[in-house]
Amino acid sequence: MPLIRTSRAALAFVAAMSAAVPAAHAGATLDRIKQTGKITIAHRESSVPFSYVLPDRKPVGYAVDLCLKIAEAVRKKLDMKAITPEYLLVTPANRIAAVADGKADLECGSTTNNAERREKVAFTVPHYITGARYLVRADSPIDDLAQFDHRTLVSTKGTTPLKAIDQANRERLIGIRIVEAPDHAKAVEMVEKGEADGFAMDDVLLYGLRASRPDPGKLKVVGKFLTIEPLAIVLPKTDPEFKKIVDDEMKRLIATREAHAIYERWFARPIPPKNTALDLPMSYLLKDFWKYPTDQVPY
Repeated sequence: MPLIRTSRAALAFVAAMSAAVPAAHAGATLDRIKQTGKITIAHRESSVPFSYVLPDRKPVGYAVDLCLKIAEAVRKKLDMKAITPEYLLVTPANRIAAVADGKADLECGSTTNNAERREKVAFTVPHYITGARYLVRADSPIDDLAQFDHRTLVSTKGTTPLKAIDQANRERLIGIRIVEAPDHAKAVEMVEKGEADGFAMDDVLLYGLRASRPDPGKLKVVGKFLTIEPLAIVLPKTDPEFKKIVDDEMKRLIATREAHAIYERWFARPIPPKNTALDLPMSYLLKDFWKYPTDQVPY
């Protein structure tokens, strides 16, 4: 009997000590960050205003600012004196792989949280909710998807709007000629040059891209929402300790309204490089979602 009691006590002690081990020793991402003193942030080139580069190649944007807040939360949690953000430029086609393969700790852009992607990576609380619409030339008569019949519609490779228009085109037998662009900037150029009749993408990105062009008045955003897109920061799928820090910080930013101030900076005020304001107030969809912020989305 004493031996049994001793064994139980020993097991209880081991269990207690295991529970007391800091999360930093349990997650590969946190271990690597603590050892290197660096956190790798994947960013985009032209996803205005979420994640884009200035003429000096510096990454900026709404999602980038949120990720820098998360990096600081990681620094505090790991009790590090400093943490250095390192930036990795990604495209719509390779952004998920960059996180899944361990090349980036966070992807800070305009990526939709959906079931297909959750097979490979994890997402935190959405920082924006948008939907796919269409960018056309200002003199275009097109105002909805069906009017692209026998016309050319471009979208960016590896994006959910591309999949959505392809599915709608097949299911509705519309007869659209769909082409893929390597990035958002190229897709806008195709519309401006008449190589495509429209560009299908999340409407907030279309407004940002339009504002960044030399003559925004030559383009317009049209159509009803084809999709509903909850955009969120991407992180590794198999690292719950790291994810908890990220989720907790996103919820803190929302509860303290720091996230609202960051939103205001990028959507309501003039932004670089041209100091043009998007004038996009926060949608009711995002306001409602942030009342009870969660990483769970019904898509």
